[in-house]
Amino acid sequence: MIIHREYAGNLGLHHLEACMDKSRKNERKFTLSVFETGCCVVCYVVPNRDYCKGIWDKGGGKLDYGLQLCEKMRIQDVFSWTSIITTYVWTGQEDRAIKAFIRMQEAGVSPNEYTFAGVISRVANLARVEWGEQLHAHVLQRGFISLLSVENSIVTMHAKCGCLASGSKVFHEMSRRDIVSWNTLIAGYSQGGYGEEAFQFLSWMRRDGPQPNEFALASVLSVCGSMAMLEQGKQLHTHVLFVGLEFTSMVQSALVNMHSKCGSIKEAAIFDVTELSDIISWTAMINGYAEHGFYREPIVLFKKIPRVGLKPDLVTFIGVLVACCHAGMVDLGFHYNSMSNDFGINPAKEHYGCTVDLLYQAGRLGEAEDMIKSMPFQQDDVVWSTLLRACRLHGDTDCRRRAVDEILKLDPSCAATHITLVNMYAAKGKWREAVEVRIMMRSKGVIKEPGWSWIKVKDQPSEFVADLSENWFLTNWFQFSEIVDPLIHSCDFVVPGFIAGFQLYLVQIVNLTL
Repeated sequence: MIIHREYAGNLGLHHLEACMDKSRKNERKFTLSVFETGCCVVCYVVPNRDYCKGIWDKGGGKLDYGLQLCEKMRIQDVFSWTSIITTYVWTGQEDRAIKAFIRMQEAGVSPNEYTFAGVISRVANLARVEWGEQLHAHVLQRGFISLLSVENSIVTMHAKCGCLASGSKVFHEMSRRDIVSWNTLIAGYSQGGYGEEAFQFLSWMRRDGPQPNEFALASVLSVCGSMAMLEQGKQLHTHVLFVGLEFTSMVQSALVNMHSKCGSIKEAAIFDVTELSDIISWTAMINGYAEHGFYREPIVLFKKIPRVGLKPDLVTFIGVLVACCHAGMVDLGFHYNSMSNDFGINPAKEHYGCTVDLLYQAGRLGEAEDMIKSMPFQQDDVVWSTLLRACRLHGDTDCRRRAVDEILKLDPSCAATHITLVNMYAAKGKWREAVEVRIMMRSKGVIKEPGWSWIKVKDQPSEFVADLSENWFLTNWFQFSEIVDPLIHSCDFVVPGFIAGFQLYLVQIVNLTL
């Protein structure tokens, strides 16, 4: 059977589709006949993502067979290779897409802008920034940098690889930007935890760019929740209402999540009077209630989920288990944990962590330790740290020591665990052992990371780091101590031990920051 290139598109597609509905045998015969003549171009056979997946899935999902034939065709051009690469991209085979790109150049076929856009997007998913930089240089050399699809893929690559400064530089150099350009960088800053930058880019987008869509607004709302930026979140909520995007599932979930994480439960309760169609919004509300100590509300919401035709997921169960932990309802927590199997959910590490929490809430440390050892996953320091906290609260020294040993096996450089060990020896009066642990920390280069937080000064969020001696808080603290310390000593009545404790606190502050 011979098909001319100009007619291969429609005839080939309809014939292949009919063959798929009948049998794999007919499809193979047709494909081989076309392959032998070298007249069918693969870009005609895979016109879009959905068709590519659908037509080959009908034949049992044997996509590799078709791609192997396409790569061996006698007539190959940039469209054929780009389609092969794109098909690998659509099916999540990043490594094979990049290998096909290399073979394409070895065959003497020059890539076009669509080829570069596809390959660079796959490099972004693999987080291989060194490959991305090489492709970026290749794009500059070929003169494709001014094309919007290529520029967007480069910005995406830098953002997904965490190189936001490079991505921002490319963004600022773009002669033309579309909604994808803006959303990519805003999402990159949001996912990287750079809330202020994400908010600034969104403000810039509202002023000079296209109208922000639900993706951009949801990204910034998410980071507002993570950083407890309630005022900025409320401003965005107002904008969402103004542009009429409050009923999109993505924005609704982000609003519930933001208000919940900021402790604004009443505002988050707007969820109760809103028709939401996805489990993400329900889960956000359940977790919001659970994180702030409410235990009845998450359980009530959880019971409503099957009634509205939804199915709870892994994260939903975690929210319910956290609520049971806060309320100390051990039996109810185990009941819901067992229910996860009814919904086809295999317990993850997080479920085991919540179960360990439930057991130590009830003082059943032995059972908690046995559960950790019987986990069907590789043990990590998180669950042992949970047990360590429980041992400290319940005063179980032996279990505490075993937990410390297990954590140090998994993470020998864990500063928090070393300090816990020092405090444990100090509480028992074993000062020599405490000093030895300190010396060991110094010899191993184990240093506790300084604590940090955010503080708002004149509506400007600023980072406060404990060991940053030049920050404004420390300067004011020393000024405060110079005034207060003489006043305390000059008081007619002083609570015994207060002066010593205050001076010790000053010494600790100085040691931390200098």
